[in-house]
Amino acid sequence: MYEVWAPLATRVEVESGSVRRDMSLENGWWRAPGDEHGVDYAFYVDGSGPFPDPRTRRQPYGLEGPSRVYEHARFTWGDQDWRGRHLRGSVIYEMHVGTYTPEGTFEAVIDKLGHLVDLGVDFVELMPVAPVPGRRNWGYDGVDLYAVREDYGGPDGLKILVDACHQAGLGVILDVVYNHLGPCGNYLSKFGPYLHGYKGSYWGDAVNLDGPHSDEVRRYFIENALQWLRDYHIDGLRLDAVHALHDKRAVHFLEELAGEVEALSTVLGRPLTLIAESDLNDPGLITRYGLDATWNDDVHHALHSAVTGETHAYYGDFGSLAAVAKVMTSAYFHDGGYSTFRGRSHGRPATGVSGHRFVCCVQNHDQIGNRPLGDRMSPEQLWLAAGLLLTSPFTPMLFMGEEWGAQTPFYFFTDHYDPVLAAGEGERRRREFESFGYDWKAPDPQDETTFLRSKLDWSEPAEDGAASLLGWYRDLIALRKSHPDLADPRLERVHVRYDDDRHWLVIERGSMRIAANLGHFPVPIRVAPGHVLLASDEGTTLTGSDLHLPPLSMAIVHVVAQPKL
Repeated sequence: MYEVWAPLATRVEVESGSVRRDMSLENGWWRAPGDEHGVDYAFYVDGSGPFPDPRTRRQPYGLEGPSRVYEHARFTWGDQDWRGRHLRGSVIYEMHVGTYTPEGTFEAVIDKLGHLVDLGVDFVELMPVAPVPGRRNWGYDGVDLYAVREDYGGPDGLKILVDACHQAGLGVILDVVYNHLGPCGNYLSKFGPYLHGYKGSYWGDAVNLDGPHSDEVRRYFIENALQWLRDYHIDGLRLDAVHALHDKRAVHFLEELAGEVEALSTVLGRPLTLIAESDLNDPGLITRYGLDATWNDDVHHALHSAVTGETHAYYGDFGSLAAVAKVMTSAYFHDGGYSTFRGRSHGRPATGVSGHRFVCCVQNHDQIGNRPLGDRMSPEQLWLAAGLLLTSPFTPMLFMGEEWGAQTPFYFFTDHYDPVLAAGEGERRRREFESFGYDWKAPDPQDETTFLRSKLDWSEPAEDGAASLLGWYRDLIALRKSHPDLADPRLERVHVRYDDDRHWLVIERGSMRIAANLGHFPVPIRVAPGHVLLASDEGTTLTGSDLHLPPLSMAIVHVVAQPKL
């Protein structure tokens, strides 16, 4: 059955096999008998077209071409024993499919799953996979949100990857974008009032979640989410920039979505996770709307500033170990206080929210790719940053390649076919980040070389320095999973001592002590008698209660319980 929502249209036709047929109208929905799997089709609205199906499951010819009938039931799954994975206690690994391997396909990712299993991560998080303009894009310019990029492998390719991940013991999180649509190939407005018609964010028009006809618009996005979780066996969704969702209705879109996903989880018998990206520092995303977790940029900013010394732009309030201490014990640094970067107070306290419900990182696609040169932390910085992140009470997320200190950049790249967009993309990026304190001299996003240089170099992990750092990441993840105190998400049980002048801190987590020397001189730190379980420098020693840390190093100490007298 062909069906499409077009409530304001007076005539809708479907074309397949070079034949155009009128569709019948009922309650804003137009319907006509369908065709079998593999048949191409398109719609005409009041004589205009052809347009792809707003709910197209497959776009074999790109954004401007016809849709293709795709039946989910034809795929044979092999993950019948998969029972899902909970977020708590897990480690996430974010990747961009197009640059993760030289081939840039779902199939090529499967060849690297052994690396991820050995690393010890629990979830693979895929950046958006919806069709985009051209052959290269981060994925946030997507349209045809129900479809999957053909150059990655199309719908079957994604299912094969998810199936392989599950059989390897890995869950899959998919990044989805519901706050805007891409600037090319977006024909939703030809069918109905999907958009508000005003700028909802820097990236495009706001989605109509609360205006006239918004009931069906909300269903469009909610059913999209359910499709990934049900038909593609995805385990969770990362919801892009939810602060840009415009919704003034009594029941917020996110609350409605969370309820639908919870119901589907019950039906499927496996956990399904919703993670919000938001810069609001609002724990209400969890406590009011019922989402499972939210990204927490404050932890990134505090750790990044501590190990790099950067204090420009939004790092301005984070240039002390006091900031690290606060985020480790309170989740948010800006929890109602003044934000220098914003010029106003920001956030609210996350009192009573479990630490595992904050997804935190020291690198991600934004924090690297939104720098002019797409530069990553140095390996020396990652030894410290990873040690603090992977022993934190939060859900850690790694960005592809950081585990060995990848030397390849991760630039912002596009392949717009619209000449105006293609010519102006670099300038648009400069304007977007002009307040961030950068001398914006970035490579041209449209240049294919920008994309190719962003691909990981898989010869690097075998090099001595990279192999050592990779071993450090593996050991940290293994230690986190073997010692309950390191996985304990209760923030009230985290205590931090620090010396900003001598640049050291100690994080106390039950019987564990995470000690870091971020300075350039050796320091002795009192930690209580115990055993050094893991150290980043061979020069680390523990004598009685005194831990001696070389410059730019850290150690994890298991405190020996003192006998009761």
